[in-house]
Amino acid sequence: MPRYVDGYVLPVPKKSLQVYRRMAQKGGRIWKEHGALEFRECAGDDLKAKWGMPFPRMVKLKPGETVVFSWIVFKSRAHRNRVNAKVMKDPRIANMDMKSMPFDTKRMLYGGFKVLVDL
Repeated sequence: MPRYVDGYVLPVPKKSLQVYRRMAQKGGRIWKEHGALEFRECAGDDLKAKWGMPFPRMVKLKPGETVVFSWIVFKSRAHRNRVNAKVMKDPRIANMDMKSMPFDTKRMLYGGFKVLVDL
């Protein structure tokens, strides 16, 4: 079954990780209420890559921060667009103050992805 994934990589201060977790749990429930199939948030654990571009360098990680890798799964790109439109109109999200986010939104990486392999 084809799927579509929104993916995120962002720096989060370690001291704010629990605040971020609570915010992500709330957001995840909202995305799922509006139709997302999966919602995952993962905190960096083994970030010392031996090859390629390590996540810390990609997000310009600062001392005291960690990387969060997140994804949301949808049925298709069109389904993602419908779900995200509903989420963005939901007052629990629409009324959030972007300046009060527990991470640097300017260093967040984001994209939509077609699934190539689904085992």
